[in-house]
Amino acid sequence: MSLPDNEYAFDKDLTLRLAELTSPAKRGFAKWAPKQVVGLALLFLCIIWLLLFVPNRFLQPEVMHLSIVLGFLGIWRFGWWFTHAVRAEIYRRAVWPQMRAKSQELWASGWRPGRLHIQMTTYYEDPSITKRVIGSILGQIKHEGIPTTLYVGTGSAYDELIIRDFVETHSVDIPDALAELIFIRQNQPGKRMAIGLIVRAISRSGVDPNDLVVFMDGDALFGSDVLEKVLPMFGTDPELQALTTDEEVICYGPKWIQSWLSMRFAQRRLAMQSHALSGKVLTLTGRMSVFRAQHMLSEKFIRTIEADHLDHWLWGRFRFLSGDDKSTWYHMLTRDAKMTYVPDATVYTIEVIKESGLGRMIQNFRRWSGNMLRNGSRAIALGPRKVKPFIWWCLIDQRIAMWTMLVSPTIAILASFIEPLYLWGYLIWVLSSRILLCLFLYRYSRTIDLSWPFILYLNQFINAAVKVFMIFHLSKQKWSNRGNQTAAVGDGLLAKSQNAMAKFQLITTAVGFVMAVAIYIGLLPIPFSF
Repeated sequence: MSLPDNEYAFDKDLTLRLAELTSPAKRGFAKWAPKQVVGLALLFLCIIWLLLFVPNRFLQPEVMHLSIVLGFLGIWRFGWWFTHAVRAEIYRRAVWPQMRAKSQELWASGWRPGRLHIQMTTYYEDPSITKRVIGSILGQIKHEGIPTTLYVGTGSAYDELIIRDFVETHSVDIPDALAELIFIRQNQPGKRMAIGLIVRAISRSGVDPNDLVVFMDGDALFGSDVLEKVLPMFGTDPELQALTTDEEVICYGPKWIQSWLSMRFAQRRLAMQSHALSGKVLTLTGRMSVFRAQHMLSEKFIRTIEADHLDHWLWGRFRFLSGDDKSTWYHMLTRDAKMTYVPDATVYTIEVIKESGLGRMIQNFRRWSGNMLRNGSRAIALGPRKVKPFIWWCLIDQRIAMWTMLVSPTIAILASFIEPLYLWGYLIWVLSSRILLCLFLYRYSRTIDLSWPFILYLNQFINAAVKVFMIFHLSKQKWSNRGNQTAAVGDGLLAKSQNAMAKFQLITTAVGFVMAVAIYIGLLPIPFSF
């Protein structure tokens, strides 16, 4: 669905979609509508028919060694999913209920943070979205009665006028002592500089180290009682330094992109709960994260946001364009800080996609994968003792998985030159395995979407390919959400030489990868023997 063409239509549509998302979620078999049960049954019947009537080539002697490799990779990846699923259930059933009960008891006793600071950046956002976001913040400030300062980082008067007009109209019943609005006009481009200026303003305001600071984006709506659910977590656990929340997405764009993003957030719920069992997370998501204010007083924390960079043998020193949430996360890792995930506090992200859906998908992968690769290597270097063994291994697995994901389709395609029907067997395996994986994911979704098994494989394949590309192009950055910002683009001799070297590395690695697989399956002879 595209974005409605006027504010009234948008507000009406958004209200309906929020009402649907905030209604009590169905659980278990109650999620399954009759047509979805029939659809799943038809998928299983299709698989059974293929198994019965398509000759099975997996166990043929000439390709048995290929099936062993595929089976080993499948067991490994399934085992990893199962490990996350078990850990997520432990957190969900045993750990989280106790944390929630303690925080509710503390909140009911009257505990409140001394002051709440909310930092939000916005950049030529749609006025309808901006008003909804500000309205959700004002509503919770009024309801909870917490003295709050809202810092809004802007790039021009455009967003400021919209926000000021809305606040003046809708905050007349909120005492001035309870809420304060401060605009921070950035004097240098980029979201990072905007956040850095806000954090510096917070540090100069006489902030108490025990105050709390919310980091959020200009397209993220607070769900009901978000502040009540997240703030007391810091009161019950003095060691907790930062947390992030659950997310849902409302997408105005191609329908399949909505399905893809919903699937991604279901994956996120499963993984985040698994990670939180270790007292760490893999990212402090920029849509909504909360920190103790003591970190705003750290110059190193501020500079990590403003000027985080990487020194690379090919690209030299380059600054990060996006990924401020990964930078703050890495800083917290270096401080051995405890972090957690709050599964019942939801922030609703509004995504407006006007360009090609597939193009936006690849752009997002480039941004997410680039941020992960740029920060993952230095997080791994901190070691398992500081990062925690399970989280440390998750970081390593991210880098391994992009290659293992590409092994199986490469084997299947090359093996079809030896045994043409082998590719059919692989497609049966892909469909059946992704259906099984999605049965895990449906537990963490509000609805059942039978397109997920197909989207999941597309997601995994494209993500792996983009990660391989980004390994050799770490400095390449583009962010369509912030005015089509780009980095590491140049026409000089040095830039051309760097790009040529990166392409050479990518091509030789890809060719070497395919040749190694071809040699293993016997399609190519071993070039030399001992």
